Amino acid sequence: MTAKQNIPLYQMVKQHILTLIDSKQWQEGERLPSENELVAELSVSRMTVNRALRELVAANRVERISGVGTFVAQAKVQSHPLEIQNIAEEIHARGHQHSCKVEAVEQIRASAETALSFDLAPGSRLFYSQIVHYESDMAIQVEERYVLPQFAPDYLQVDFNQQTSNQYLMGLNKQLSQVEQVVQAAMPSKAIAKDLQMDANEPCLLLLRRTWVEQKVVTSSKLHHPASRYQFGSRYQPS
Repeated sequence: MTAKQNIPLYQMVKQHILTLIDSKQWQEGERLPSENELVAELSVSRMTVNRALRELVAANRVERISGVGTFVAQAKVQSHPLEIQNIAEEIHARGHQHSCKVEAVEQIRASAETALSFDLAPGSRLFYSQIVHYESDMAIQVEERYVLPQFAPDYLQVDFNQQTSNQYLMGLNKQLSQVEQVVQAAMPSKAIAKDLQMDANEPCLLLLRRTWVEQKVVTSSKLHHPASRYQFGSRYQPS
């Protein structure tokens, strides 16, 4: 392999590896050839191969395990941590198919913890939904959502197989005055882990979100994601 058109050799090595990954010739979790094998195969220096692999690790395309080898990284779905996004649109934008399983849509009496998040008395009436979202048949989110009935009185009648809860609520055309979002690592319940097809002892990324209208909390959500298949990230230009 020789540099062409002023393209550095390490970039060509990176592109060679990415081509094999993107074409599925190297599958997720598959071990890559060793550095020595790549040096011999591509006729480049070990330093060139090492730099290419280091940059691929930084880009989360491969994973290196000391003393074991280099492996094709498992693809992670990424969401913007600061925006309220419709998960169906997010998935479609990646060229994949969205589907969901509605596990609950019901009226509940708020626990002390949930009531506190709404600044209500324990036992107050709330609407609750739990929905599992899939990306091309892979579970990526369990959405638990609490809704103030006065904000969305028809919530229990909505078919969330036809539209997401986010679509419905944002379609109410009520101006949000404030949004709070917190991302934390958490161990899921056994039920959540089962819904997300997670391994035992695997943590999840939990996004806690509250929204306000006219200084009143109107929704409180818990969005559970498998940490091994999901990440939050954004790019922006500082002002």
